[in-house]
Amino acid sequence: MDKKTRVPVREQDPAIRSRNFDEVSFGYDHKEALLEADRCVQCKNPRCVAACPVNIQIPQFIKAVLDGDMPGATSIIGKDSSLPAVCGRVCPQESQCEGACIMGIKHEPVAIGKLERYVADWARKNKYTPIEDIKPNGKKVAVIGSGPAGLACATDLAKAGCDVTVFEALHKPGGVLVYGIPEFRLPKEEVVDYEIEQVRKLGVKIECNVVVGRTVTIDRLMDNEGFHAVFVGSGAGLPKFMGIPGENLNGVVSANEFLTRSNLMGAYAPDSDTPIYVGRSVAVVGGGNVAMDAARTALRLGAEVTIVYRRTEKEMPARVEEVHHAREEGVAFQMLTNPVAVLGNEKGWVTGLKCIRMELGEPDDSGRRRPVEIPGSEFDIPCDVAIIALGTSSNPLIARTTPGLEINRHNGIVADEKGVTSRPGVFAGGDVVTGAATVILAMGAGREAAKSILEYLGV
Repeated sequence: MDKKTRVPVREQDPAIRSRNFDEVSFGYDHKEALLEADRCVQCKNPRCVAACPVNIQIPQFIKAVLDGDMPGATSIIGKDSSLPAVCGRVCPQESQCEGACIMGIKHEPVAIGKLERYVADWARKNKYTPIEDIKPNGKKVAVIGSGPAGLACATDLAKAGCDVTVFEALHKPGGVLVYGIPEFRLPKEEVVDYEIEQVRKLGVKIECNVVVGRTVTIDRLMDNEGFHAVFVGSGAGLPKFMGIPGENLNGVVSANEFLTRSNLMGAYAPDSDTPIYVGRSVAVVGGGNVAMDAARTALRLGAEVTIVYRRTEKEMPARVEEVHHAREEGVAFQMLTNPVAVLGNEKGWVTGLKCIRMELGEPDDSGRRRPVEIPGSEFDIPCDVAIIALGTSSNPLIARTTPGLEINRHNGIVADEKGVTSRPGVFAGGDVVTGAATVILAMGAGREAAKSILEYLGV
């Protein structure tokens, strides 16, 4: 086979998958994984490792795959990642490890993410768990939030011998992995639940239905319950809206609520007690991965779906793969378009979006060209439901109930790159600090904070 081109990944047919919630990608089989692993040139100075937020030893695990040493490949990845099957599916590898791949300079980069998924899926199917030699160090640490930042931090702390308890506000652990990413991208029971169980096997305890700031405070955890340090990885779950007329109409919903109801409450199931109303036509406002997830979910629930985005496809923050999949499945795209009002009827229900055409001006602070309104170009987009996917910010509850904890103007906790906050013994990382970002960046922040916590505890 030509080593210049990566081994393609088999997927469900778009016409079939657009009507089910089964995983889109089938992943590599054994033969495909070996062919792809053989494309890795085993760099002496692997740029891919430096570009990975958790620094997985990528050439080493790929070499183990090629040698047929799957336990070895699993152990290599496991040293740096507690969620390999998750990351292999949802990480933006094209802008991280694969984006730095030497092969990508002249040819197609090695499909590192697909190989990571292959290894993780092998471990799950073969019930293989690397043995950890853990010696208790007598230190007790609380982790707030069971999303990727919290799980990564808890994993490293547990391996170092800490007694770790994770507190989760919802009734099921996993954070954004279970409520924010659709089943067709990330299977919950098969993948997420399994990998969380691997974290539990390290001795990590997970307590659900605990709203820190209400059920218990950080002060109480440290002063009354014996925790020597606390890591806050509660994410950014507070949705942003446009602030335009009509946003309080029935049928306007945040992508957060839409995806949470679909995932955690099984609202996509025909016999669900909490069905999601999508009507005949849905408009999704936004151009990120969450917008793609909401659009593709609404499509599977039977609606005609249009993405409304104020820039062009080139400026979309969503992964190229997700945009491609959405188009294949039948999602329509209305580019250079910005809603200025939500239209409704006399009964208070959404009937459409009043929009204006945009053109791109000079770059803004994000480096993307700023969208500018074209006067007199207003037009309407009919819809029964408008899903707003414009990002999220942190819930200020924890910060406001923790004296001495500094927050920024977006309600996020102020912490340095090592996770150190203004409150001694309290550390933070992931979306609660940076705002909404990626799973792997949150994991990297959780790991950095774990190092700081161990240094603070003197172990």
